[in-house]
Amino acid sequence: MKRLIERSRSVGEVLRWVTQNPGKVSASHYPIALHKLGQLLQQQPGPPMGAGDGRGPAGQVLEQPEFHALCQAIVSGCAKFDNFSIVNCLYAAAALGLPGESPLVRVLEDESRSRLGRFNQKDVSMVFSSEANNKALEAIFSSQLFYENRQERFIRSMAEWLPRKAENLTPYTMALIAKYVARHRLREPRLLDTIANFLLKRGEQLDSKVIQKLVFPFSRMNYRPSNHGELFPKLEAILEQKASSSPLATVNILMSMFQLSHFPQTVLHQVFSPGFITNVMSSPYALIVRRYLSLLDAAVELEFREYSGPRLDPRYRVLMFEHALTADEANRKYSYKGLVAEALRQLVGEECYRQDEVLPPGYCTDFLLWINRSGTVLPLSRVPAASRAPPATSPVTMSLRSSVLALTSDLQDFAPFAPETPSSPPGPRESGRAGRVVLSVNDKWHYCQNSDILVGSRAMRDRHLRLLGYCLVQLPYTELEKVSGIEEAKHYLRQKL
Repeated sequence: MKRLIERSRSVGEVLRWVTQNPGKVSASHYPIALHKLGQLLQQQPGPPMGAGDGRGPAGQVLEQPEFHALCQAIVSGCAKFDNFSIVNCLYAAAALGLPGESPLVRVLEDESRSRLGRFNQKDVSMVFSSEANNKALEAIFSSQLFYENRQERFIRSMAEWLPRKAENLTPYTMALIAKYVARHRLREPRLLDTIANFLLKRGEQLDSKVIQKLVFPFSRMNYRPSNHGELFPKLEAILEQKASSSPLATVNILMSMFQLSHFPQTVLHQVFSPGFITNVMSSPYALIVRRYLSLLDAAVELEFREYSGPRLDPRYRVLMFEHALTADEANRKYSYKGLVAEALRQLVGEECYRQDEVLPPGYCTDFLLWINRSGTVLPLSRVPAASRAPPATSPVTMSLRSSVLALTSDLQDFAPFAPETPSSPPGPRESGRAGRVVLSVNDKWHYCQNSDILVGSRAMRDRHLRLLGYCLVQLPYTELEKVSGIEEAKHYLRQKL
C-alpha cells in the first residue's frame, strides 16, 4: 500500500487507494497519503494551499467526499496510532494548509499534547529533517505544538543543513527559525551565525520589523555573531535610514545591540532627537518605547560615557520595569526563590532584607540586603531612611546617576564603600565586598539552554547593578538544586554571604 500511494500520479488515485481499501490501510499509511496529496497539489496551478477561498484544485480536493472520508478515518483511529504517525499526520496536515480549527488538526494536536511526555526526539525531529524548503519549515515553525517544545535532535540536524540552504529561504521563514531559537534559548553558533550571514546579505532589503526578529536571538543568547565586525556597522547604517519608519522596532534593535555592549552613536542621536520623541509620544506604543528609551539612556550613562550627543528628556524617563518580569512570575512555582526566601528569613530575619525590590533604572532584584564591613547583615531600622527608600524627587525627573547617588549617599556615609566604576574591576570574590548586596537567584530560564551563560537581558542587568555600586551574589540553579531542605539552604546562604 505504501508503494501504491507513493507511485500515485493524481489526487484521485491517492484517495481511491486509501478510502476503497480500509482493510489494507494502517496508521503509517495515513501520513504518507497526506504528504503525497500535498506534493501533487503543489504541482497543480491555482491559488496556494491554505489560501482559504476554496477555489482552484487545492480547494476542490479539500471539499471532496473522499478527502473527508480520509480525514474521518484519521480522526477515528488516531488514538491507536503510534507517536510518529500522529506527529507526521499533524505536520502533513499543516503542509496541506488545513486550518487550525479543522476537526482533523484539532484532534491531532490534542492527541499530541496528551502524549508529549512519551514522545522521543525522533518522533518529531525526523518529520521534516530532509525537507529544507520554505513551505515545510514554515509548517513546522508555525505549529504551536512544535514552537512550545524544544526538539534537540531536530535542531542539531538543522544546524548541519541550514547554512548550506539558507540562501533559498525567505525572510519570513528565517524569522520563524529565529523566533524558535530565541524561544528555547538555543545558543547554537551554527544557527546563530547563519541568521547573521542572512541578515548581512539581505539586511538592506528588509524592513525594521523583520530585522528586529532576526537580531533578537543574538542578544537573547548573549552571543556576538562571528561576522559582528561587518554586521553591526551594516545594521547601524540601515537604522540611520529607517529609524523613524518603525520606532518600536528601532528601539528593540538598539536594545539588542546594547545588551551585546555595542553602542551605535549616530543612531542614538536620532532616537534621542526631539523629532523622534515627538513622533513616538503620539503613537499607540508610546509607553513601551519610553521604557526602552529610558533604559537605553541609563545604559549610555553607565557604559557609554564618551557619548556626547542628545539624551532623553528627563520628562520622559520612566522605570523600565515596575515589577518582576513576566517570565519570572509565570515560573515562580518552579523557582528556587521561595526556598531562598524562607532560608533567608530564618537566617537573618524579615527585617534585614527586601524581596522583589525594583531599583533604578527599573531592575527587579530578588533580595536586597545591607551588610557592613564586618559582614553583619543590618536590619533596615539601622540603615538610614534615605538609603532604604527612593528620595522624594522621582527618578523620572532626575538623571539616573543623580537619583541613584541620592538614594545611596547616606548609606555610603554609614558604610563607605565606593561604587564600582568601569575602571575598577570586581574582585575575585564578589561576596567579599560589603555595602548594598543583591542576592540573585538565577533559575534555569535565566541561562541559555544547556549552558552557564546568562541570557542577554539578565547579563546587562547584572552589569548595570555592579556599575551602580551593588555587590551581586549569584545563586545559580546548578548549586541550588543540590541543596536539600531548609537547613542546608541556610548553610549555603551563610557561606555565600
